[in-house]
Amino acid sequence: MSNNSLFDVIGPIMVGPSSSHTAGAAKLGRLARQLVHGDIVEVRFTLYDSFARTYRGHGTGKALLGGVMGYDLDSEELKHAETIATFRGLKFSFEEGHKDGIHPNSVDIHLTEDNGKKTSLSGSSIGGGNVVITSINGIETRLQTNLPAIVTHHRDRVGILAEITKFLAEKKLNIAGMNLYRSAVGKDAYMVVEIDQAFDDAISQELRDLIDDIMDVFVIENR
Repeated sequence: MSNNSLFDVIGPIMVGPSSSHTAGAAKLGRLARQLVHGDIVEVRFTLYDSFARTYRGHGTGKALLGGVMGYDLDSEELKHAETIATFRGLKFSFEEGHKDGIHPNSVDIHLTEDNGKKTSLSGSSIGGGNVVITSINGIETRLQTNLPAIVTHHRDRVGILAEITKFLAEKKLNIAGMNLYRSAVGKDAYMVVEIDQAFDDAISQELRDLIDDIMDVFVIENR
């Protein structure tokens, strides 16, 4: 017999009527935000199936946008996300898309930074405020975690994973889980390393500077 936590029964503390359509949507937006370093000047959301049909009535659009701006799941600002974004000068748009074989609560998030750099994340809200990331910048993933994590964007090569894990061990960080996703052998890759304990964001810069072929490092707070 499995043991369910109170969170599993009543879901997350949140703003909005549905954990899938608001809490999960806000979390997807926050995760996308954590994959950029600069200021976001434009965001485009492509919504699918249930998300596309209910994003206005259930507040999904506001939750996604509020998450991209960094607001927590229970933040009152989520209700006013569109007004806040307009005031900040953040351009945003919502469009309906069609894909076969995906979760009904799915979205593609396309971000543009002030330096012109573009980042994309695709994911689904699977209930209870939980989400799964299905791609990062076009590379297929299957990321589902509630732990803090380090995400590296690097060139796939022999030995780089060993160098990264050695660095983390030297920092006394315990790895709870690790997954590698790559476009092809020797090409772009993303590694997601889940960490048991909190850690200083400065570690990401040190890791990026220390190891050759790491293009970028991101810290996922997962809260």
